[in-house]
Amino acid sequence: MGEGSGFGKTILIGDQFVLEEVPAIVAAIPYSTVTTVERLESGSGWTLDDRRDEVPGYKEKKREQHGRSIDTILEAMGVDVAKTPIKITMGGTLLAGSGVGASAASCVSLARALDAEFGLGYTIEQINHVAWQGEFPYHGVASGVDNTASTYGGLLFFYLKDKQQHFEQIAVSKPVDIVLANSGVTVDTASLDAFIDEQKEAQPELFAQRLERIREEGRRMKAALEADDWTAVGGIMSENHELLTEMGMSHEKLDEMCAAALDKGALGAKVTGGGRGGYMVSLTPGRELQESVASMFEARGHKVIRATIGGPAAHG
Repeated sequence: MGEGSGFGKTILIGDQFVLEEVPAIVAAIPYSTVTTVERLESGSGWTLDDRRDEVPGYKEKKREQHGRSIDTILEAMGVDVAKTPIKITMGGTLLAGSGVGASAASCVSLARALDAEFGLGYTIEQINHVAWQGEFPYHGVASGVDNTASTYGGLLFFYLKDKQQHFEQIAVSKPVDIVLANSGVTVDTASLDAFIDEQKEAQPELFAQRLERIREEGRRMKAALEADDWTAVGGIMSENHELLTEMGMSHEKLDEMCAAALDKGALGAKVTGGGRGGYMVSLTPGRELQESVASMFEARGHKVIRATIGGPAAHG
């Protein structure tokens, strides 16, 4: 039996616009999807036992995309399940929901489990590439940011240049606490691309101006992270959320949740992931503040993830 894992993630800035060559700052979170693969003695094809905890309805809404993702990964890795049937089991500590890289974590963990079971000898770069291919059924066109964070871990500055993927680790002196809270709204990530394209076509000059603002915010956030200036990081997060709201990339529930986190003392709060649903992320340095914000959301019925970001790079 082969086993593999992949981190979840949160994106502090640049979420929706990486394909427009806007840099993103992405942080792996210490929660993982763990997948096992075992060969079956009879039958044909693959079966899936999905034991991941979920935001209600997430797995059913993503069922068709998940199946196509598994097929894509099997084909990319040359695993012929018609000849060698397998059972795939998914679990782990990462809550399956929009905005925390659940699809990427499933892709990375599956690629690693297949590599282990069939002795393929993949490098970490090859695992990341296969996981990126597995992301396409979910996203239409995948930027690579989620699977890269899931594969490598740590805090990353990720960008595309001439359609090529690049990333570098961002070093901070110590990890910082965050709270992720789910709005309960599951989003079809692929439909977000069409929504963005509509804005680009309807108001190209305004769209370009907004992207340049996000690029500038990203540059300032990177500098603030490297200086361990978490107050500045939080301010830029909230500033970016206001712009995303103007662009229709948030949701009224997410706006309310961000405001509530700030009222509780969070240094910053914003929608994370594709937007228009899913998670928000709040910057809450110190366990006392983190617990105050997290318990407030839990009392309101939201699924919550308490995490730290900025730890040493690793792979799941």
